[in-house]
Amino acid sequence: MSVENIAVIGSGQMGSGIAQVASLSGYNVILIDIKEEFLLNAIKSIEYSLGKFVSKEKITSEDADKAIKNIITTTDINKCSTVDLVIEAVPEIPDLKFNLFKQLDGICNQSTILASNTSSISINELATHTSRPELVIGMHFMNPVPIMKLVEIIRGDKTNEYVCEVITEMTEKMNKTPLFCNDSPGFVSNRILCPMINEAILTLQEGVAEPEAIDGIMKLGMNHPIGPLALADLIGLDTVLHIMNVLFDGFNDIKYSPAPLLVEMVKQGKFGRKSGIGFYDYS
Repeated sequence: MSVENIAVIGSGQMGSGIAQVASLSGYNVILIDIKEEFLLNAIKSIEYSLGKFVSKEKITSEDADKAIKNIITTTDINKCSTVDLVIEAVPEIPDLKFNLFKQLDGICNQSTILASNTSSISINELATHTSRPELVIGMHFMNPVPIMKLVEIIRGDKTNEYVCEVITEMTEKMNKTPLFCNDSPGFVSNRILCPMINEAILTLQEGVAEPEAIDGIMKLGMNHPIGPLALADLIGLDTVLHIMNVLFDGFNDIKYSPAPLLVEMVKQGKFGRKSGIGFYDYS
């Protein structure tokens, strides 16, 4: 089986990015969300992103036009019934994803692969909400999707090796690098990244240094392209907190306890860039 037709569920920052790189690579994409306004915003975002690539001469205007033509938008989830692959990119809410996978299992062809862009939720648990656990896999794209080369591929305990091969081929066609791991809380990326961010927040909380110094030390001293606090603002502090809770619950280890400052900022609605304020002011 070769993948030709893809459905992306969720048209936010991650979903629209996935739709963009897939369509630019020649795949037919159905982008699905619950409101037309979300889809209109996604297409505008994709057009803007493609325009930047054209201006930098990384793609031609013809490539950009073709990519847009490869995307169909709809609010009807039943339109994904005949696709080869579904990539779920809805908000990181376990019950929302579990219910969606159950729904997709009833809609899609028996051969359709169901992939999740989750950054922390168990692939094995997602698979239990379907009758096809061998066709369930994690495809954790990095943000921003059009720029970042990595796709963290997560095998469930029952994921078929053939599915891994199909996803590898597809990921490479999108000019991404697929790197595999087994299902475990936080996978590899967030098991390592989020505790580092959490430690940076504790450093701020304890008055060791100001945000600019913490980020500057990690950028200039450790060659990080972005500091941990600025990165937390980019990811979303609510998402960082969710992942820390997944790690804490999954490993039952106090070293994964979320920083009290992180908990308090999320309570106050300070999520980072998407709310206009986090460790830095974006207003």
